[in-house]
Amino acid sequence: MAWVSLLCLLVLTKVTICLCQERTTSEKCSDTMSVKNLNSFLWMVKRSPPAYFFGTIHVPYTRVWDYIPQNSKEAFQNSQNVYFELDLTDPNTMRALMKCQLLPKGRRLQQTIPHKMFKRLKSHLRYIKKKLPRWLQSKDSRFTGVRAAKPYANKLYELLTKDWQRKRPIWVMLMLNSLSESDIKNRGIPVLDQYLALQASRNEKLVRAVEEVHEQCNPLNSLNSSQVIFALNQSLRFQERLRRGQAHLTYSTDDLIDHYNCGDLKTVLFSTQSTQISPLSSNSTRDHNDQRKAKAIDKYFKSELIYQRNIRMARRVVGLLRNHPEKDFFFAFGAGISNKFVNQTFIIRYFKKKIPTQLRP
Repeated sequence: MAWVSLLCLLVLTKVTICLCQERTTSEKCSDTMSVKNLNSFLWMVKRSPPAYFFGTIHVPYTRVWDYIPQNSKEAFQNSQNVYFELDLTDPNTMRALMKCQLLPKGRRLQQTIPHKMFKRLKSHLRYIKKKLPRWLQSKDSRFTGVRAAKPYANKLYELLTKDWQRKRPIWVMLMLNSLSESDIKNRGIPVLDQYLALQASRNEKLVRAVEEVHEQCNPLNSLNSSQVIFALNQSLRFQERLRRGQAHLTYSTDDLIDHYNCGDLKTVLFSTQSTQISPLSSNSTRDHNDQRKAKAIDKYFKSELIYQRNIRMARRVVGLLRNHPEKDFFFAFGAGISNKFVNQTFIIRYFKKKIPTQLRP
């Protein structure tokens, strides 16, 4: 069912932010999702020239590109100034991201976490390495069997787990969460925001970032030792339970892709894509003390990686729009961040404070 609508969310003096909706939905989508929740993840700031916010998703672009509406692609093509959270095509950015994940020089992970936990971690990684050829063989027809997939699987494993014994526990936790079957099968293809950055560079657009690496790293690296050990243990325990069939994922990467492709706003927004950190409280044991610790860490992540981050990004975006009225802009942020960025009350208040506004229903 093809449908087009335009919903103005926020009216500002000289600036109007609108949610641009244009999507062709399949029977699969329309059977399971309300039309009012479907959208193109594109917001337009009505000015001359226009500016856009586009909600991306951190998955291979080939899984979603054909489902992205034409209005979103045209907005990107017609914009000369493209901004991302971070520029993942910049070698300096990637080096800084890798560096911030490492323990201080001379320190090793096994010196940082309990010995039993380190042994469990090594055991789980051996399991992943053993499973990789089968996961890849089931995805790629080039591999005629598990044995044929093994050389490539070994190289992929080394790449995905590179320097894991030198990494901070919180980054090892993130690595663990990414070593799932559905995520492994999607490796080797640029994620959507990275693909957009590559396309922007090839078309000689100006590519910039609104954040710096340390602003994404510091909140994770600022947790104390007991917190990161607890977080890693909770994630490792959950992965072990998954292996034994005693737990299941609420949303897999495949589920998230399906909802994004169908324009299911609500599901994507409240998924872990908002911060790329899985809520610990949903994976913790029933022990009251564990639940309390998990909720405290989740609350910290929500504050630092969503609330404070949105305030910082809002301040910079407002500055760009106000200081460069002659320029067009295309801001590509994570779908969860983009929607909260435009819709959350404190963001609206921030816009109203910094740019004279008149709000209307």
